[in-house]
Amino acid sequence: MKKKSSRIVMIIGSLMLLLVFMFPLWSITLEAPQFPEGINMYIWVNQITGDTESTLQNMNILNHYIGMQKIEPDSIPELQYFPYVIILMSALGVLFGLFGNRKTFIIWAIILIILGILGVYDFYMWEYDYGHNLDPRAPIKVPGMVYQPPLFGSEYLLNFRAISYPALGSLFLGGSILFSGLAFFMSKEKKEIKDEKAA
Repeated sequence: MKKKSSRIVMIIGSLMLLLVFMFPLWSITLEAPQFPEGINMYIWVNQITGDTESTLQNMNILNHYIGMQKIEPDSIPELQYFPYVIILMSALGVLFGLFGNRKTFIIWAIILIILGILGVYDFYMWEYDYGHNLDPRAPIKVPGMVYQPPLFGSEYLLNFRAISYPALGSLFLGGSILFSGLAFFMSKEKKEIKDEKAA
């Protein structure tokens, strides 16, 4: 019964991963006196959106004045192949849940953790490039100023306060890892009981 339960938990965790298509992974908010409600941008596994259809346009207008590149989701390769990585990992997790063993549960979790770390690093480098690679012909130039949003937390960039935190999709990603870890320990408990009986 324990073995069956651990497999069910592993499958649930693997399918939970697909919820990142329904919720954003990260959110970045810009607050300023001229935007009292803030400008909210959401980073998904396969797209970049905002509170309204004009959010990205407004951000790109602001970026133009300080020399930052346009945010063009279609030109970001990660948004094209990340969805396939998520689908592959989810399918692999379900297969492990059906036919694998406790070692495959923890291997799946480790791979997902590594992918998550690489994803955060890639996002940081994307922020770095957008904040440092400025157009020298920009209308507004402040010597020595860079505009990289924080990865976590908040920071003032000129008169804007940039706020960056994981969003709901990241919680489901973490939940998938926790469920696979739980499945691993549940199957371990089953193995220990079997070893005690054999002794």
